[in-house]
Amino acid sequence: MRSKFQTLLFAIGMAVGSAHAADFRVGVVDTERVLRESAPAIKAEKKIEKEFSARDAEIKSLIKEAKDIQTALEKESPKLSDADHRNKERELTSLNVNIQRMQREFREDLNLRKNEELAAVLDKANTAIQQIAATDKYDLILQEAVYRNPKIDITDKVISYLANDSVDSAVSKDKKEAK
Repeated sequence: MRSKFQTLLFAIGMAVGSAHAADFRVGVVDTERVLRESAPAIKAEKKIEKEFSARDAEIKSLIKEAKDIQTALEKESPKLSDADHRNKERELTSLNVNIQRMQREFREDLNLRKNEELAAVLDKANTAIQQIAATDKYDLILQEAVYRNPKIDITDKVISYLANDSVDSAVSKDKKEAK
């Protein structure tokens, strides 16, 4: 078993050695950076912020309302009858339960939309990587690596390609709409 493993390692070493001799080109892409800094990723983030801003404002408004009720309850507690006090506490409890439900639904919906948008950005990035690989004649492009030499990091090239591709897509979309 050990000799098979050594033979396999030797064969891999020979293949890499001969490939290196034949100008083997390798590139590495920092996917996290592409998902943070590329034009489609930034556009997706703004789209999500716009989509969820009204719900976020509504939740913040309810939180302020709950704080106001809590403050009023603390100030007016000695003056309120037991029935009024219980009613205010029930109102506050109900409001807090509603806020928690809304926050949970908000987080779930937000995470779902972020995942959808990031998947679309990743698809565009993969297409960009394939185009760059074909154009620049790369033999291998890795998207994740524990260590990458800056000489083989093509992340900037991918981000630039996505920025230009976004511009080209917008221009072609405008031309189609004009017709």
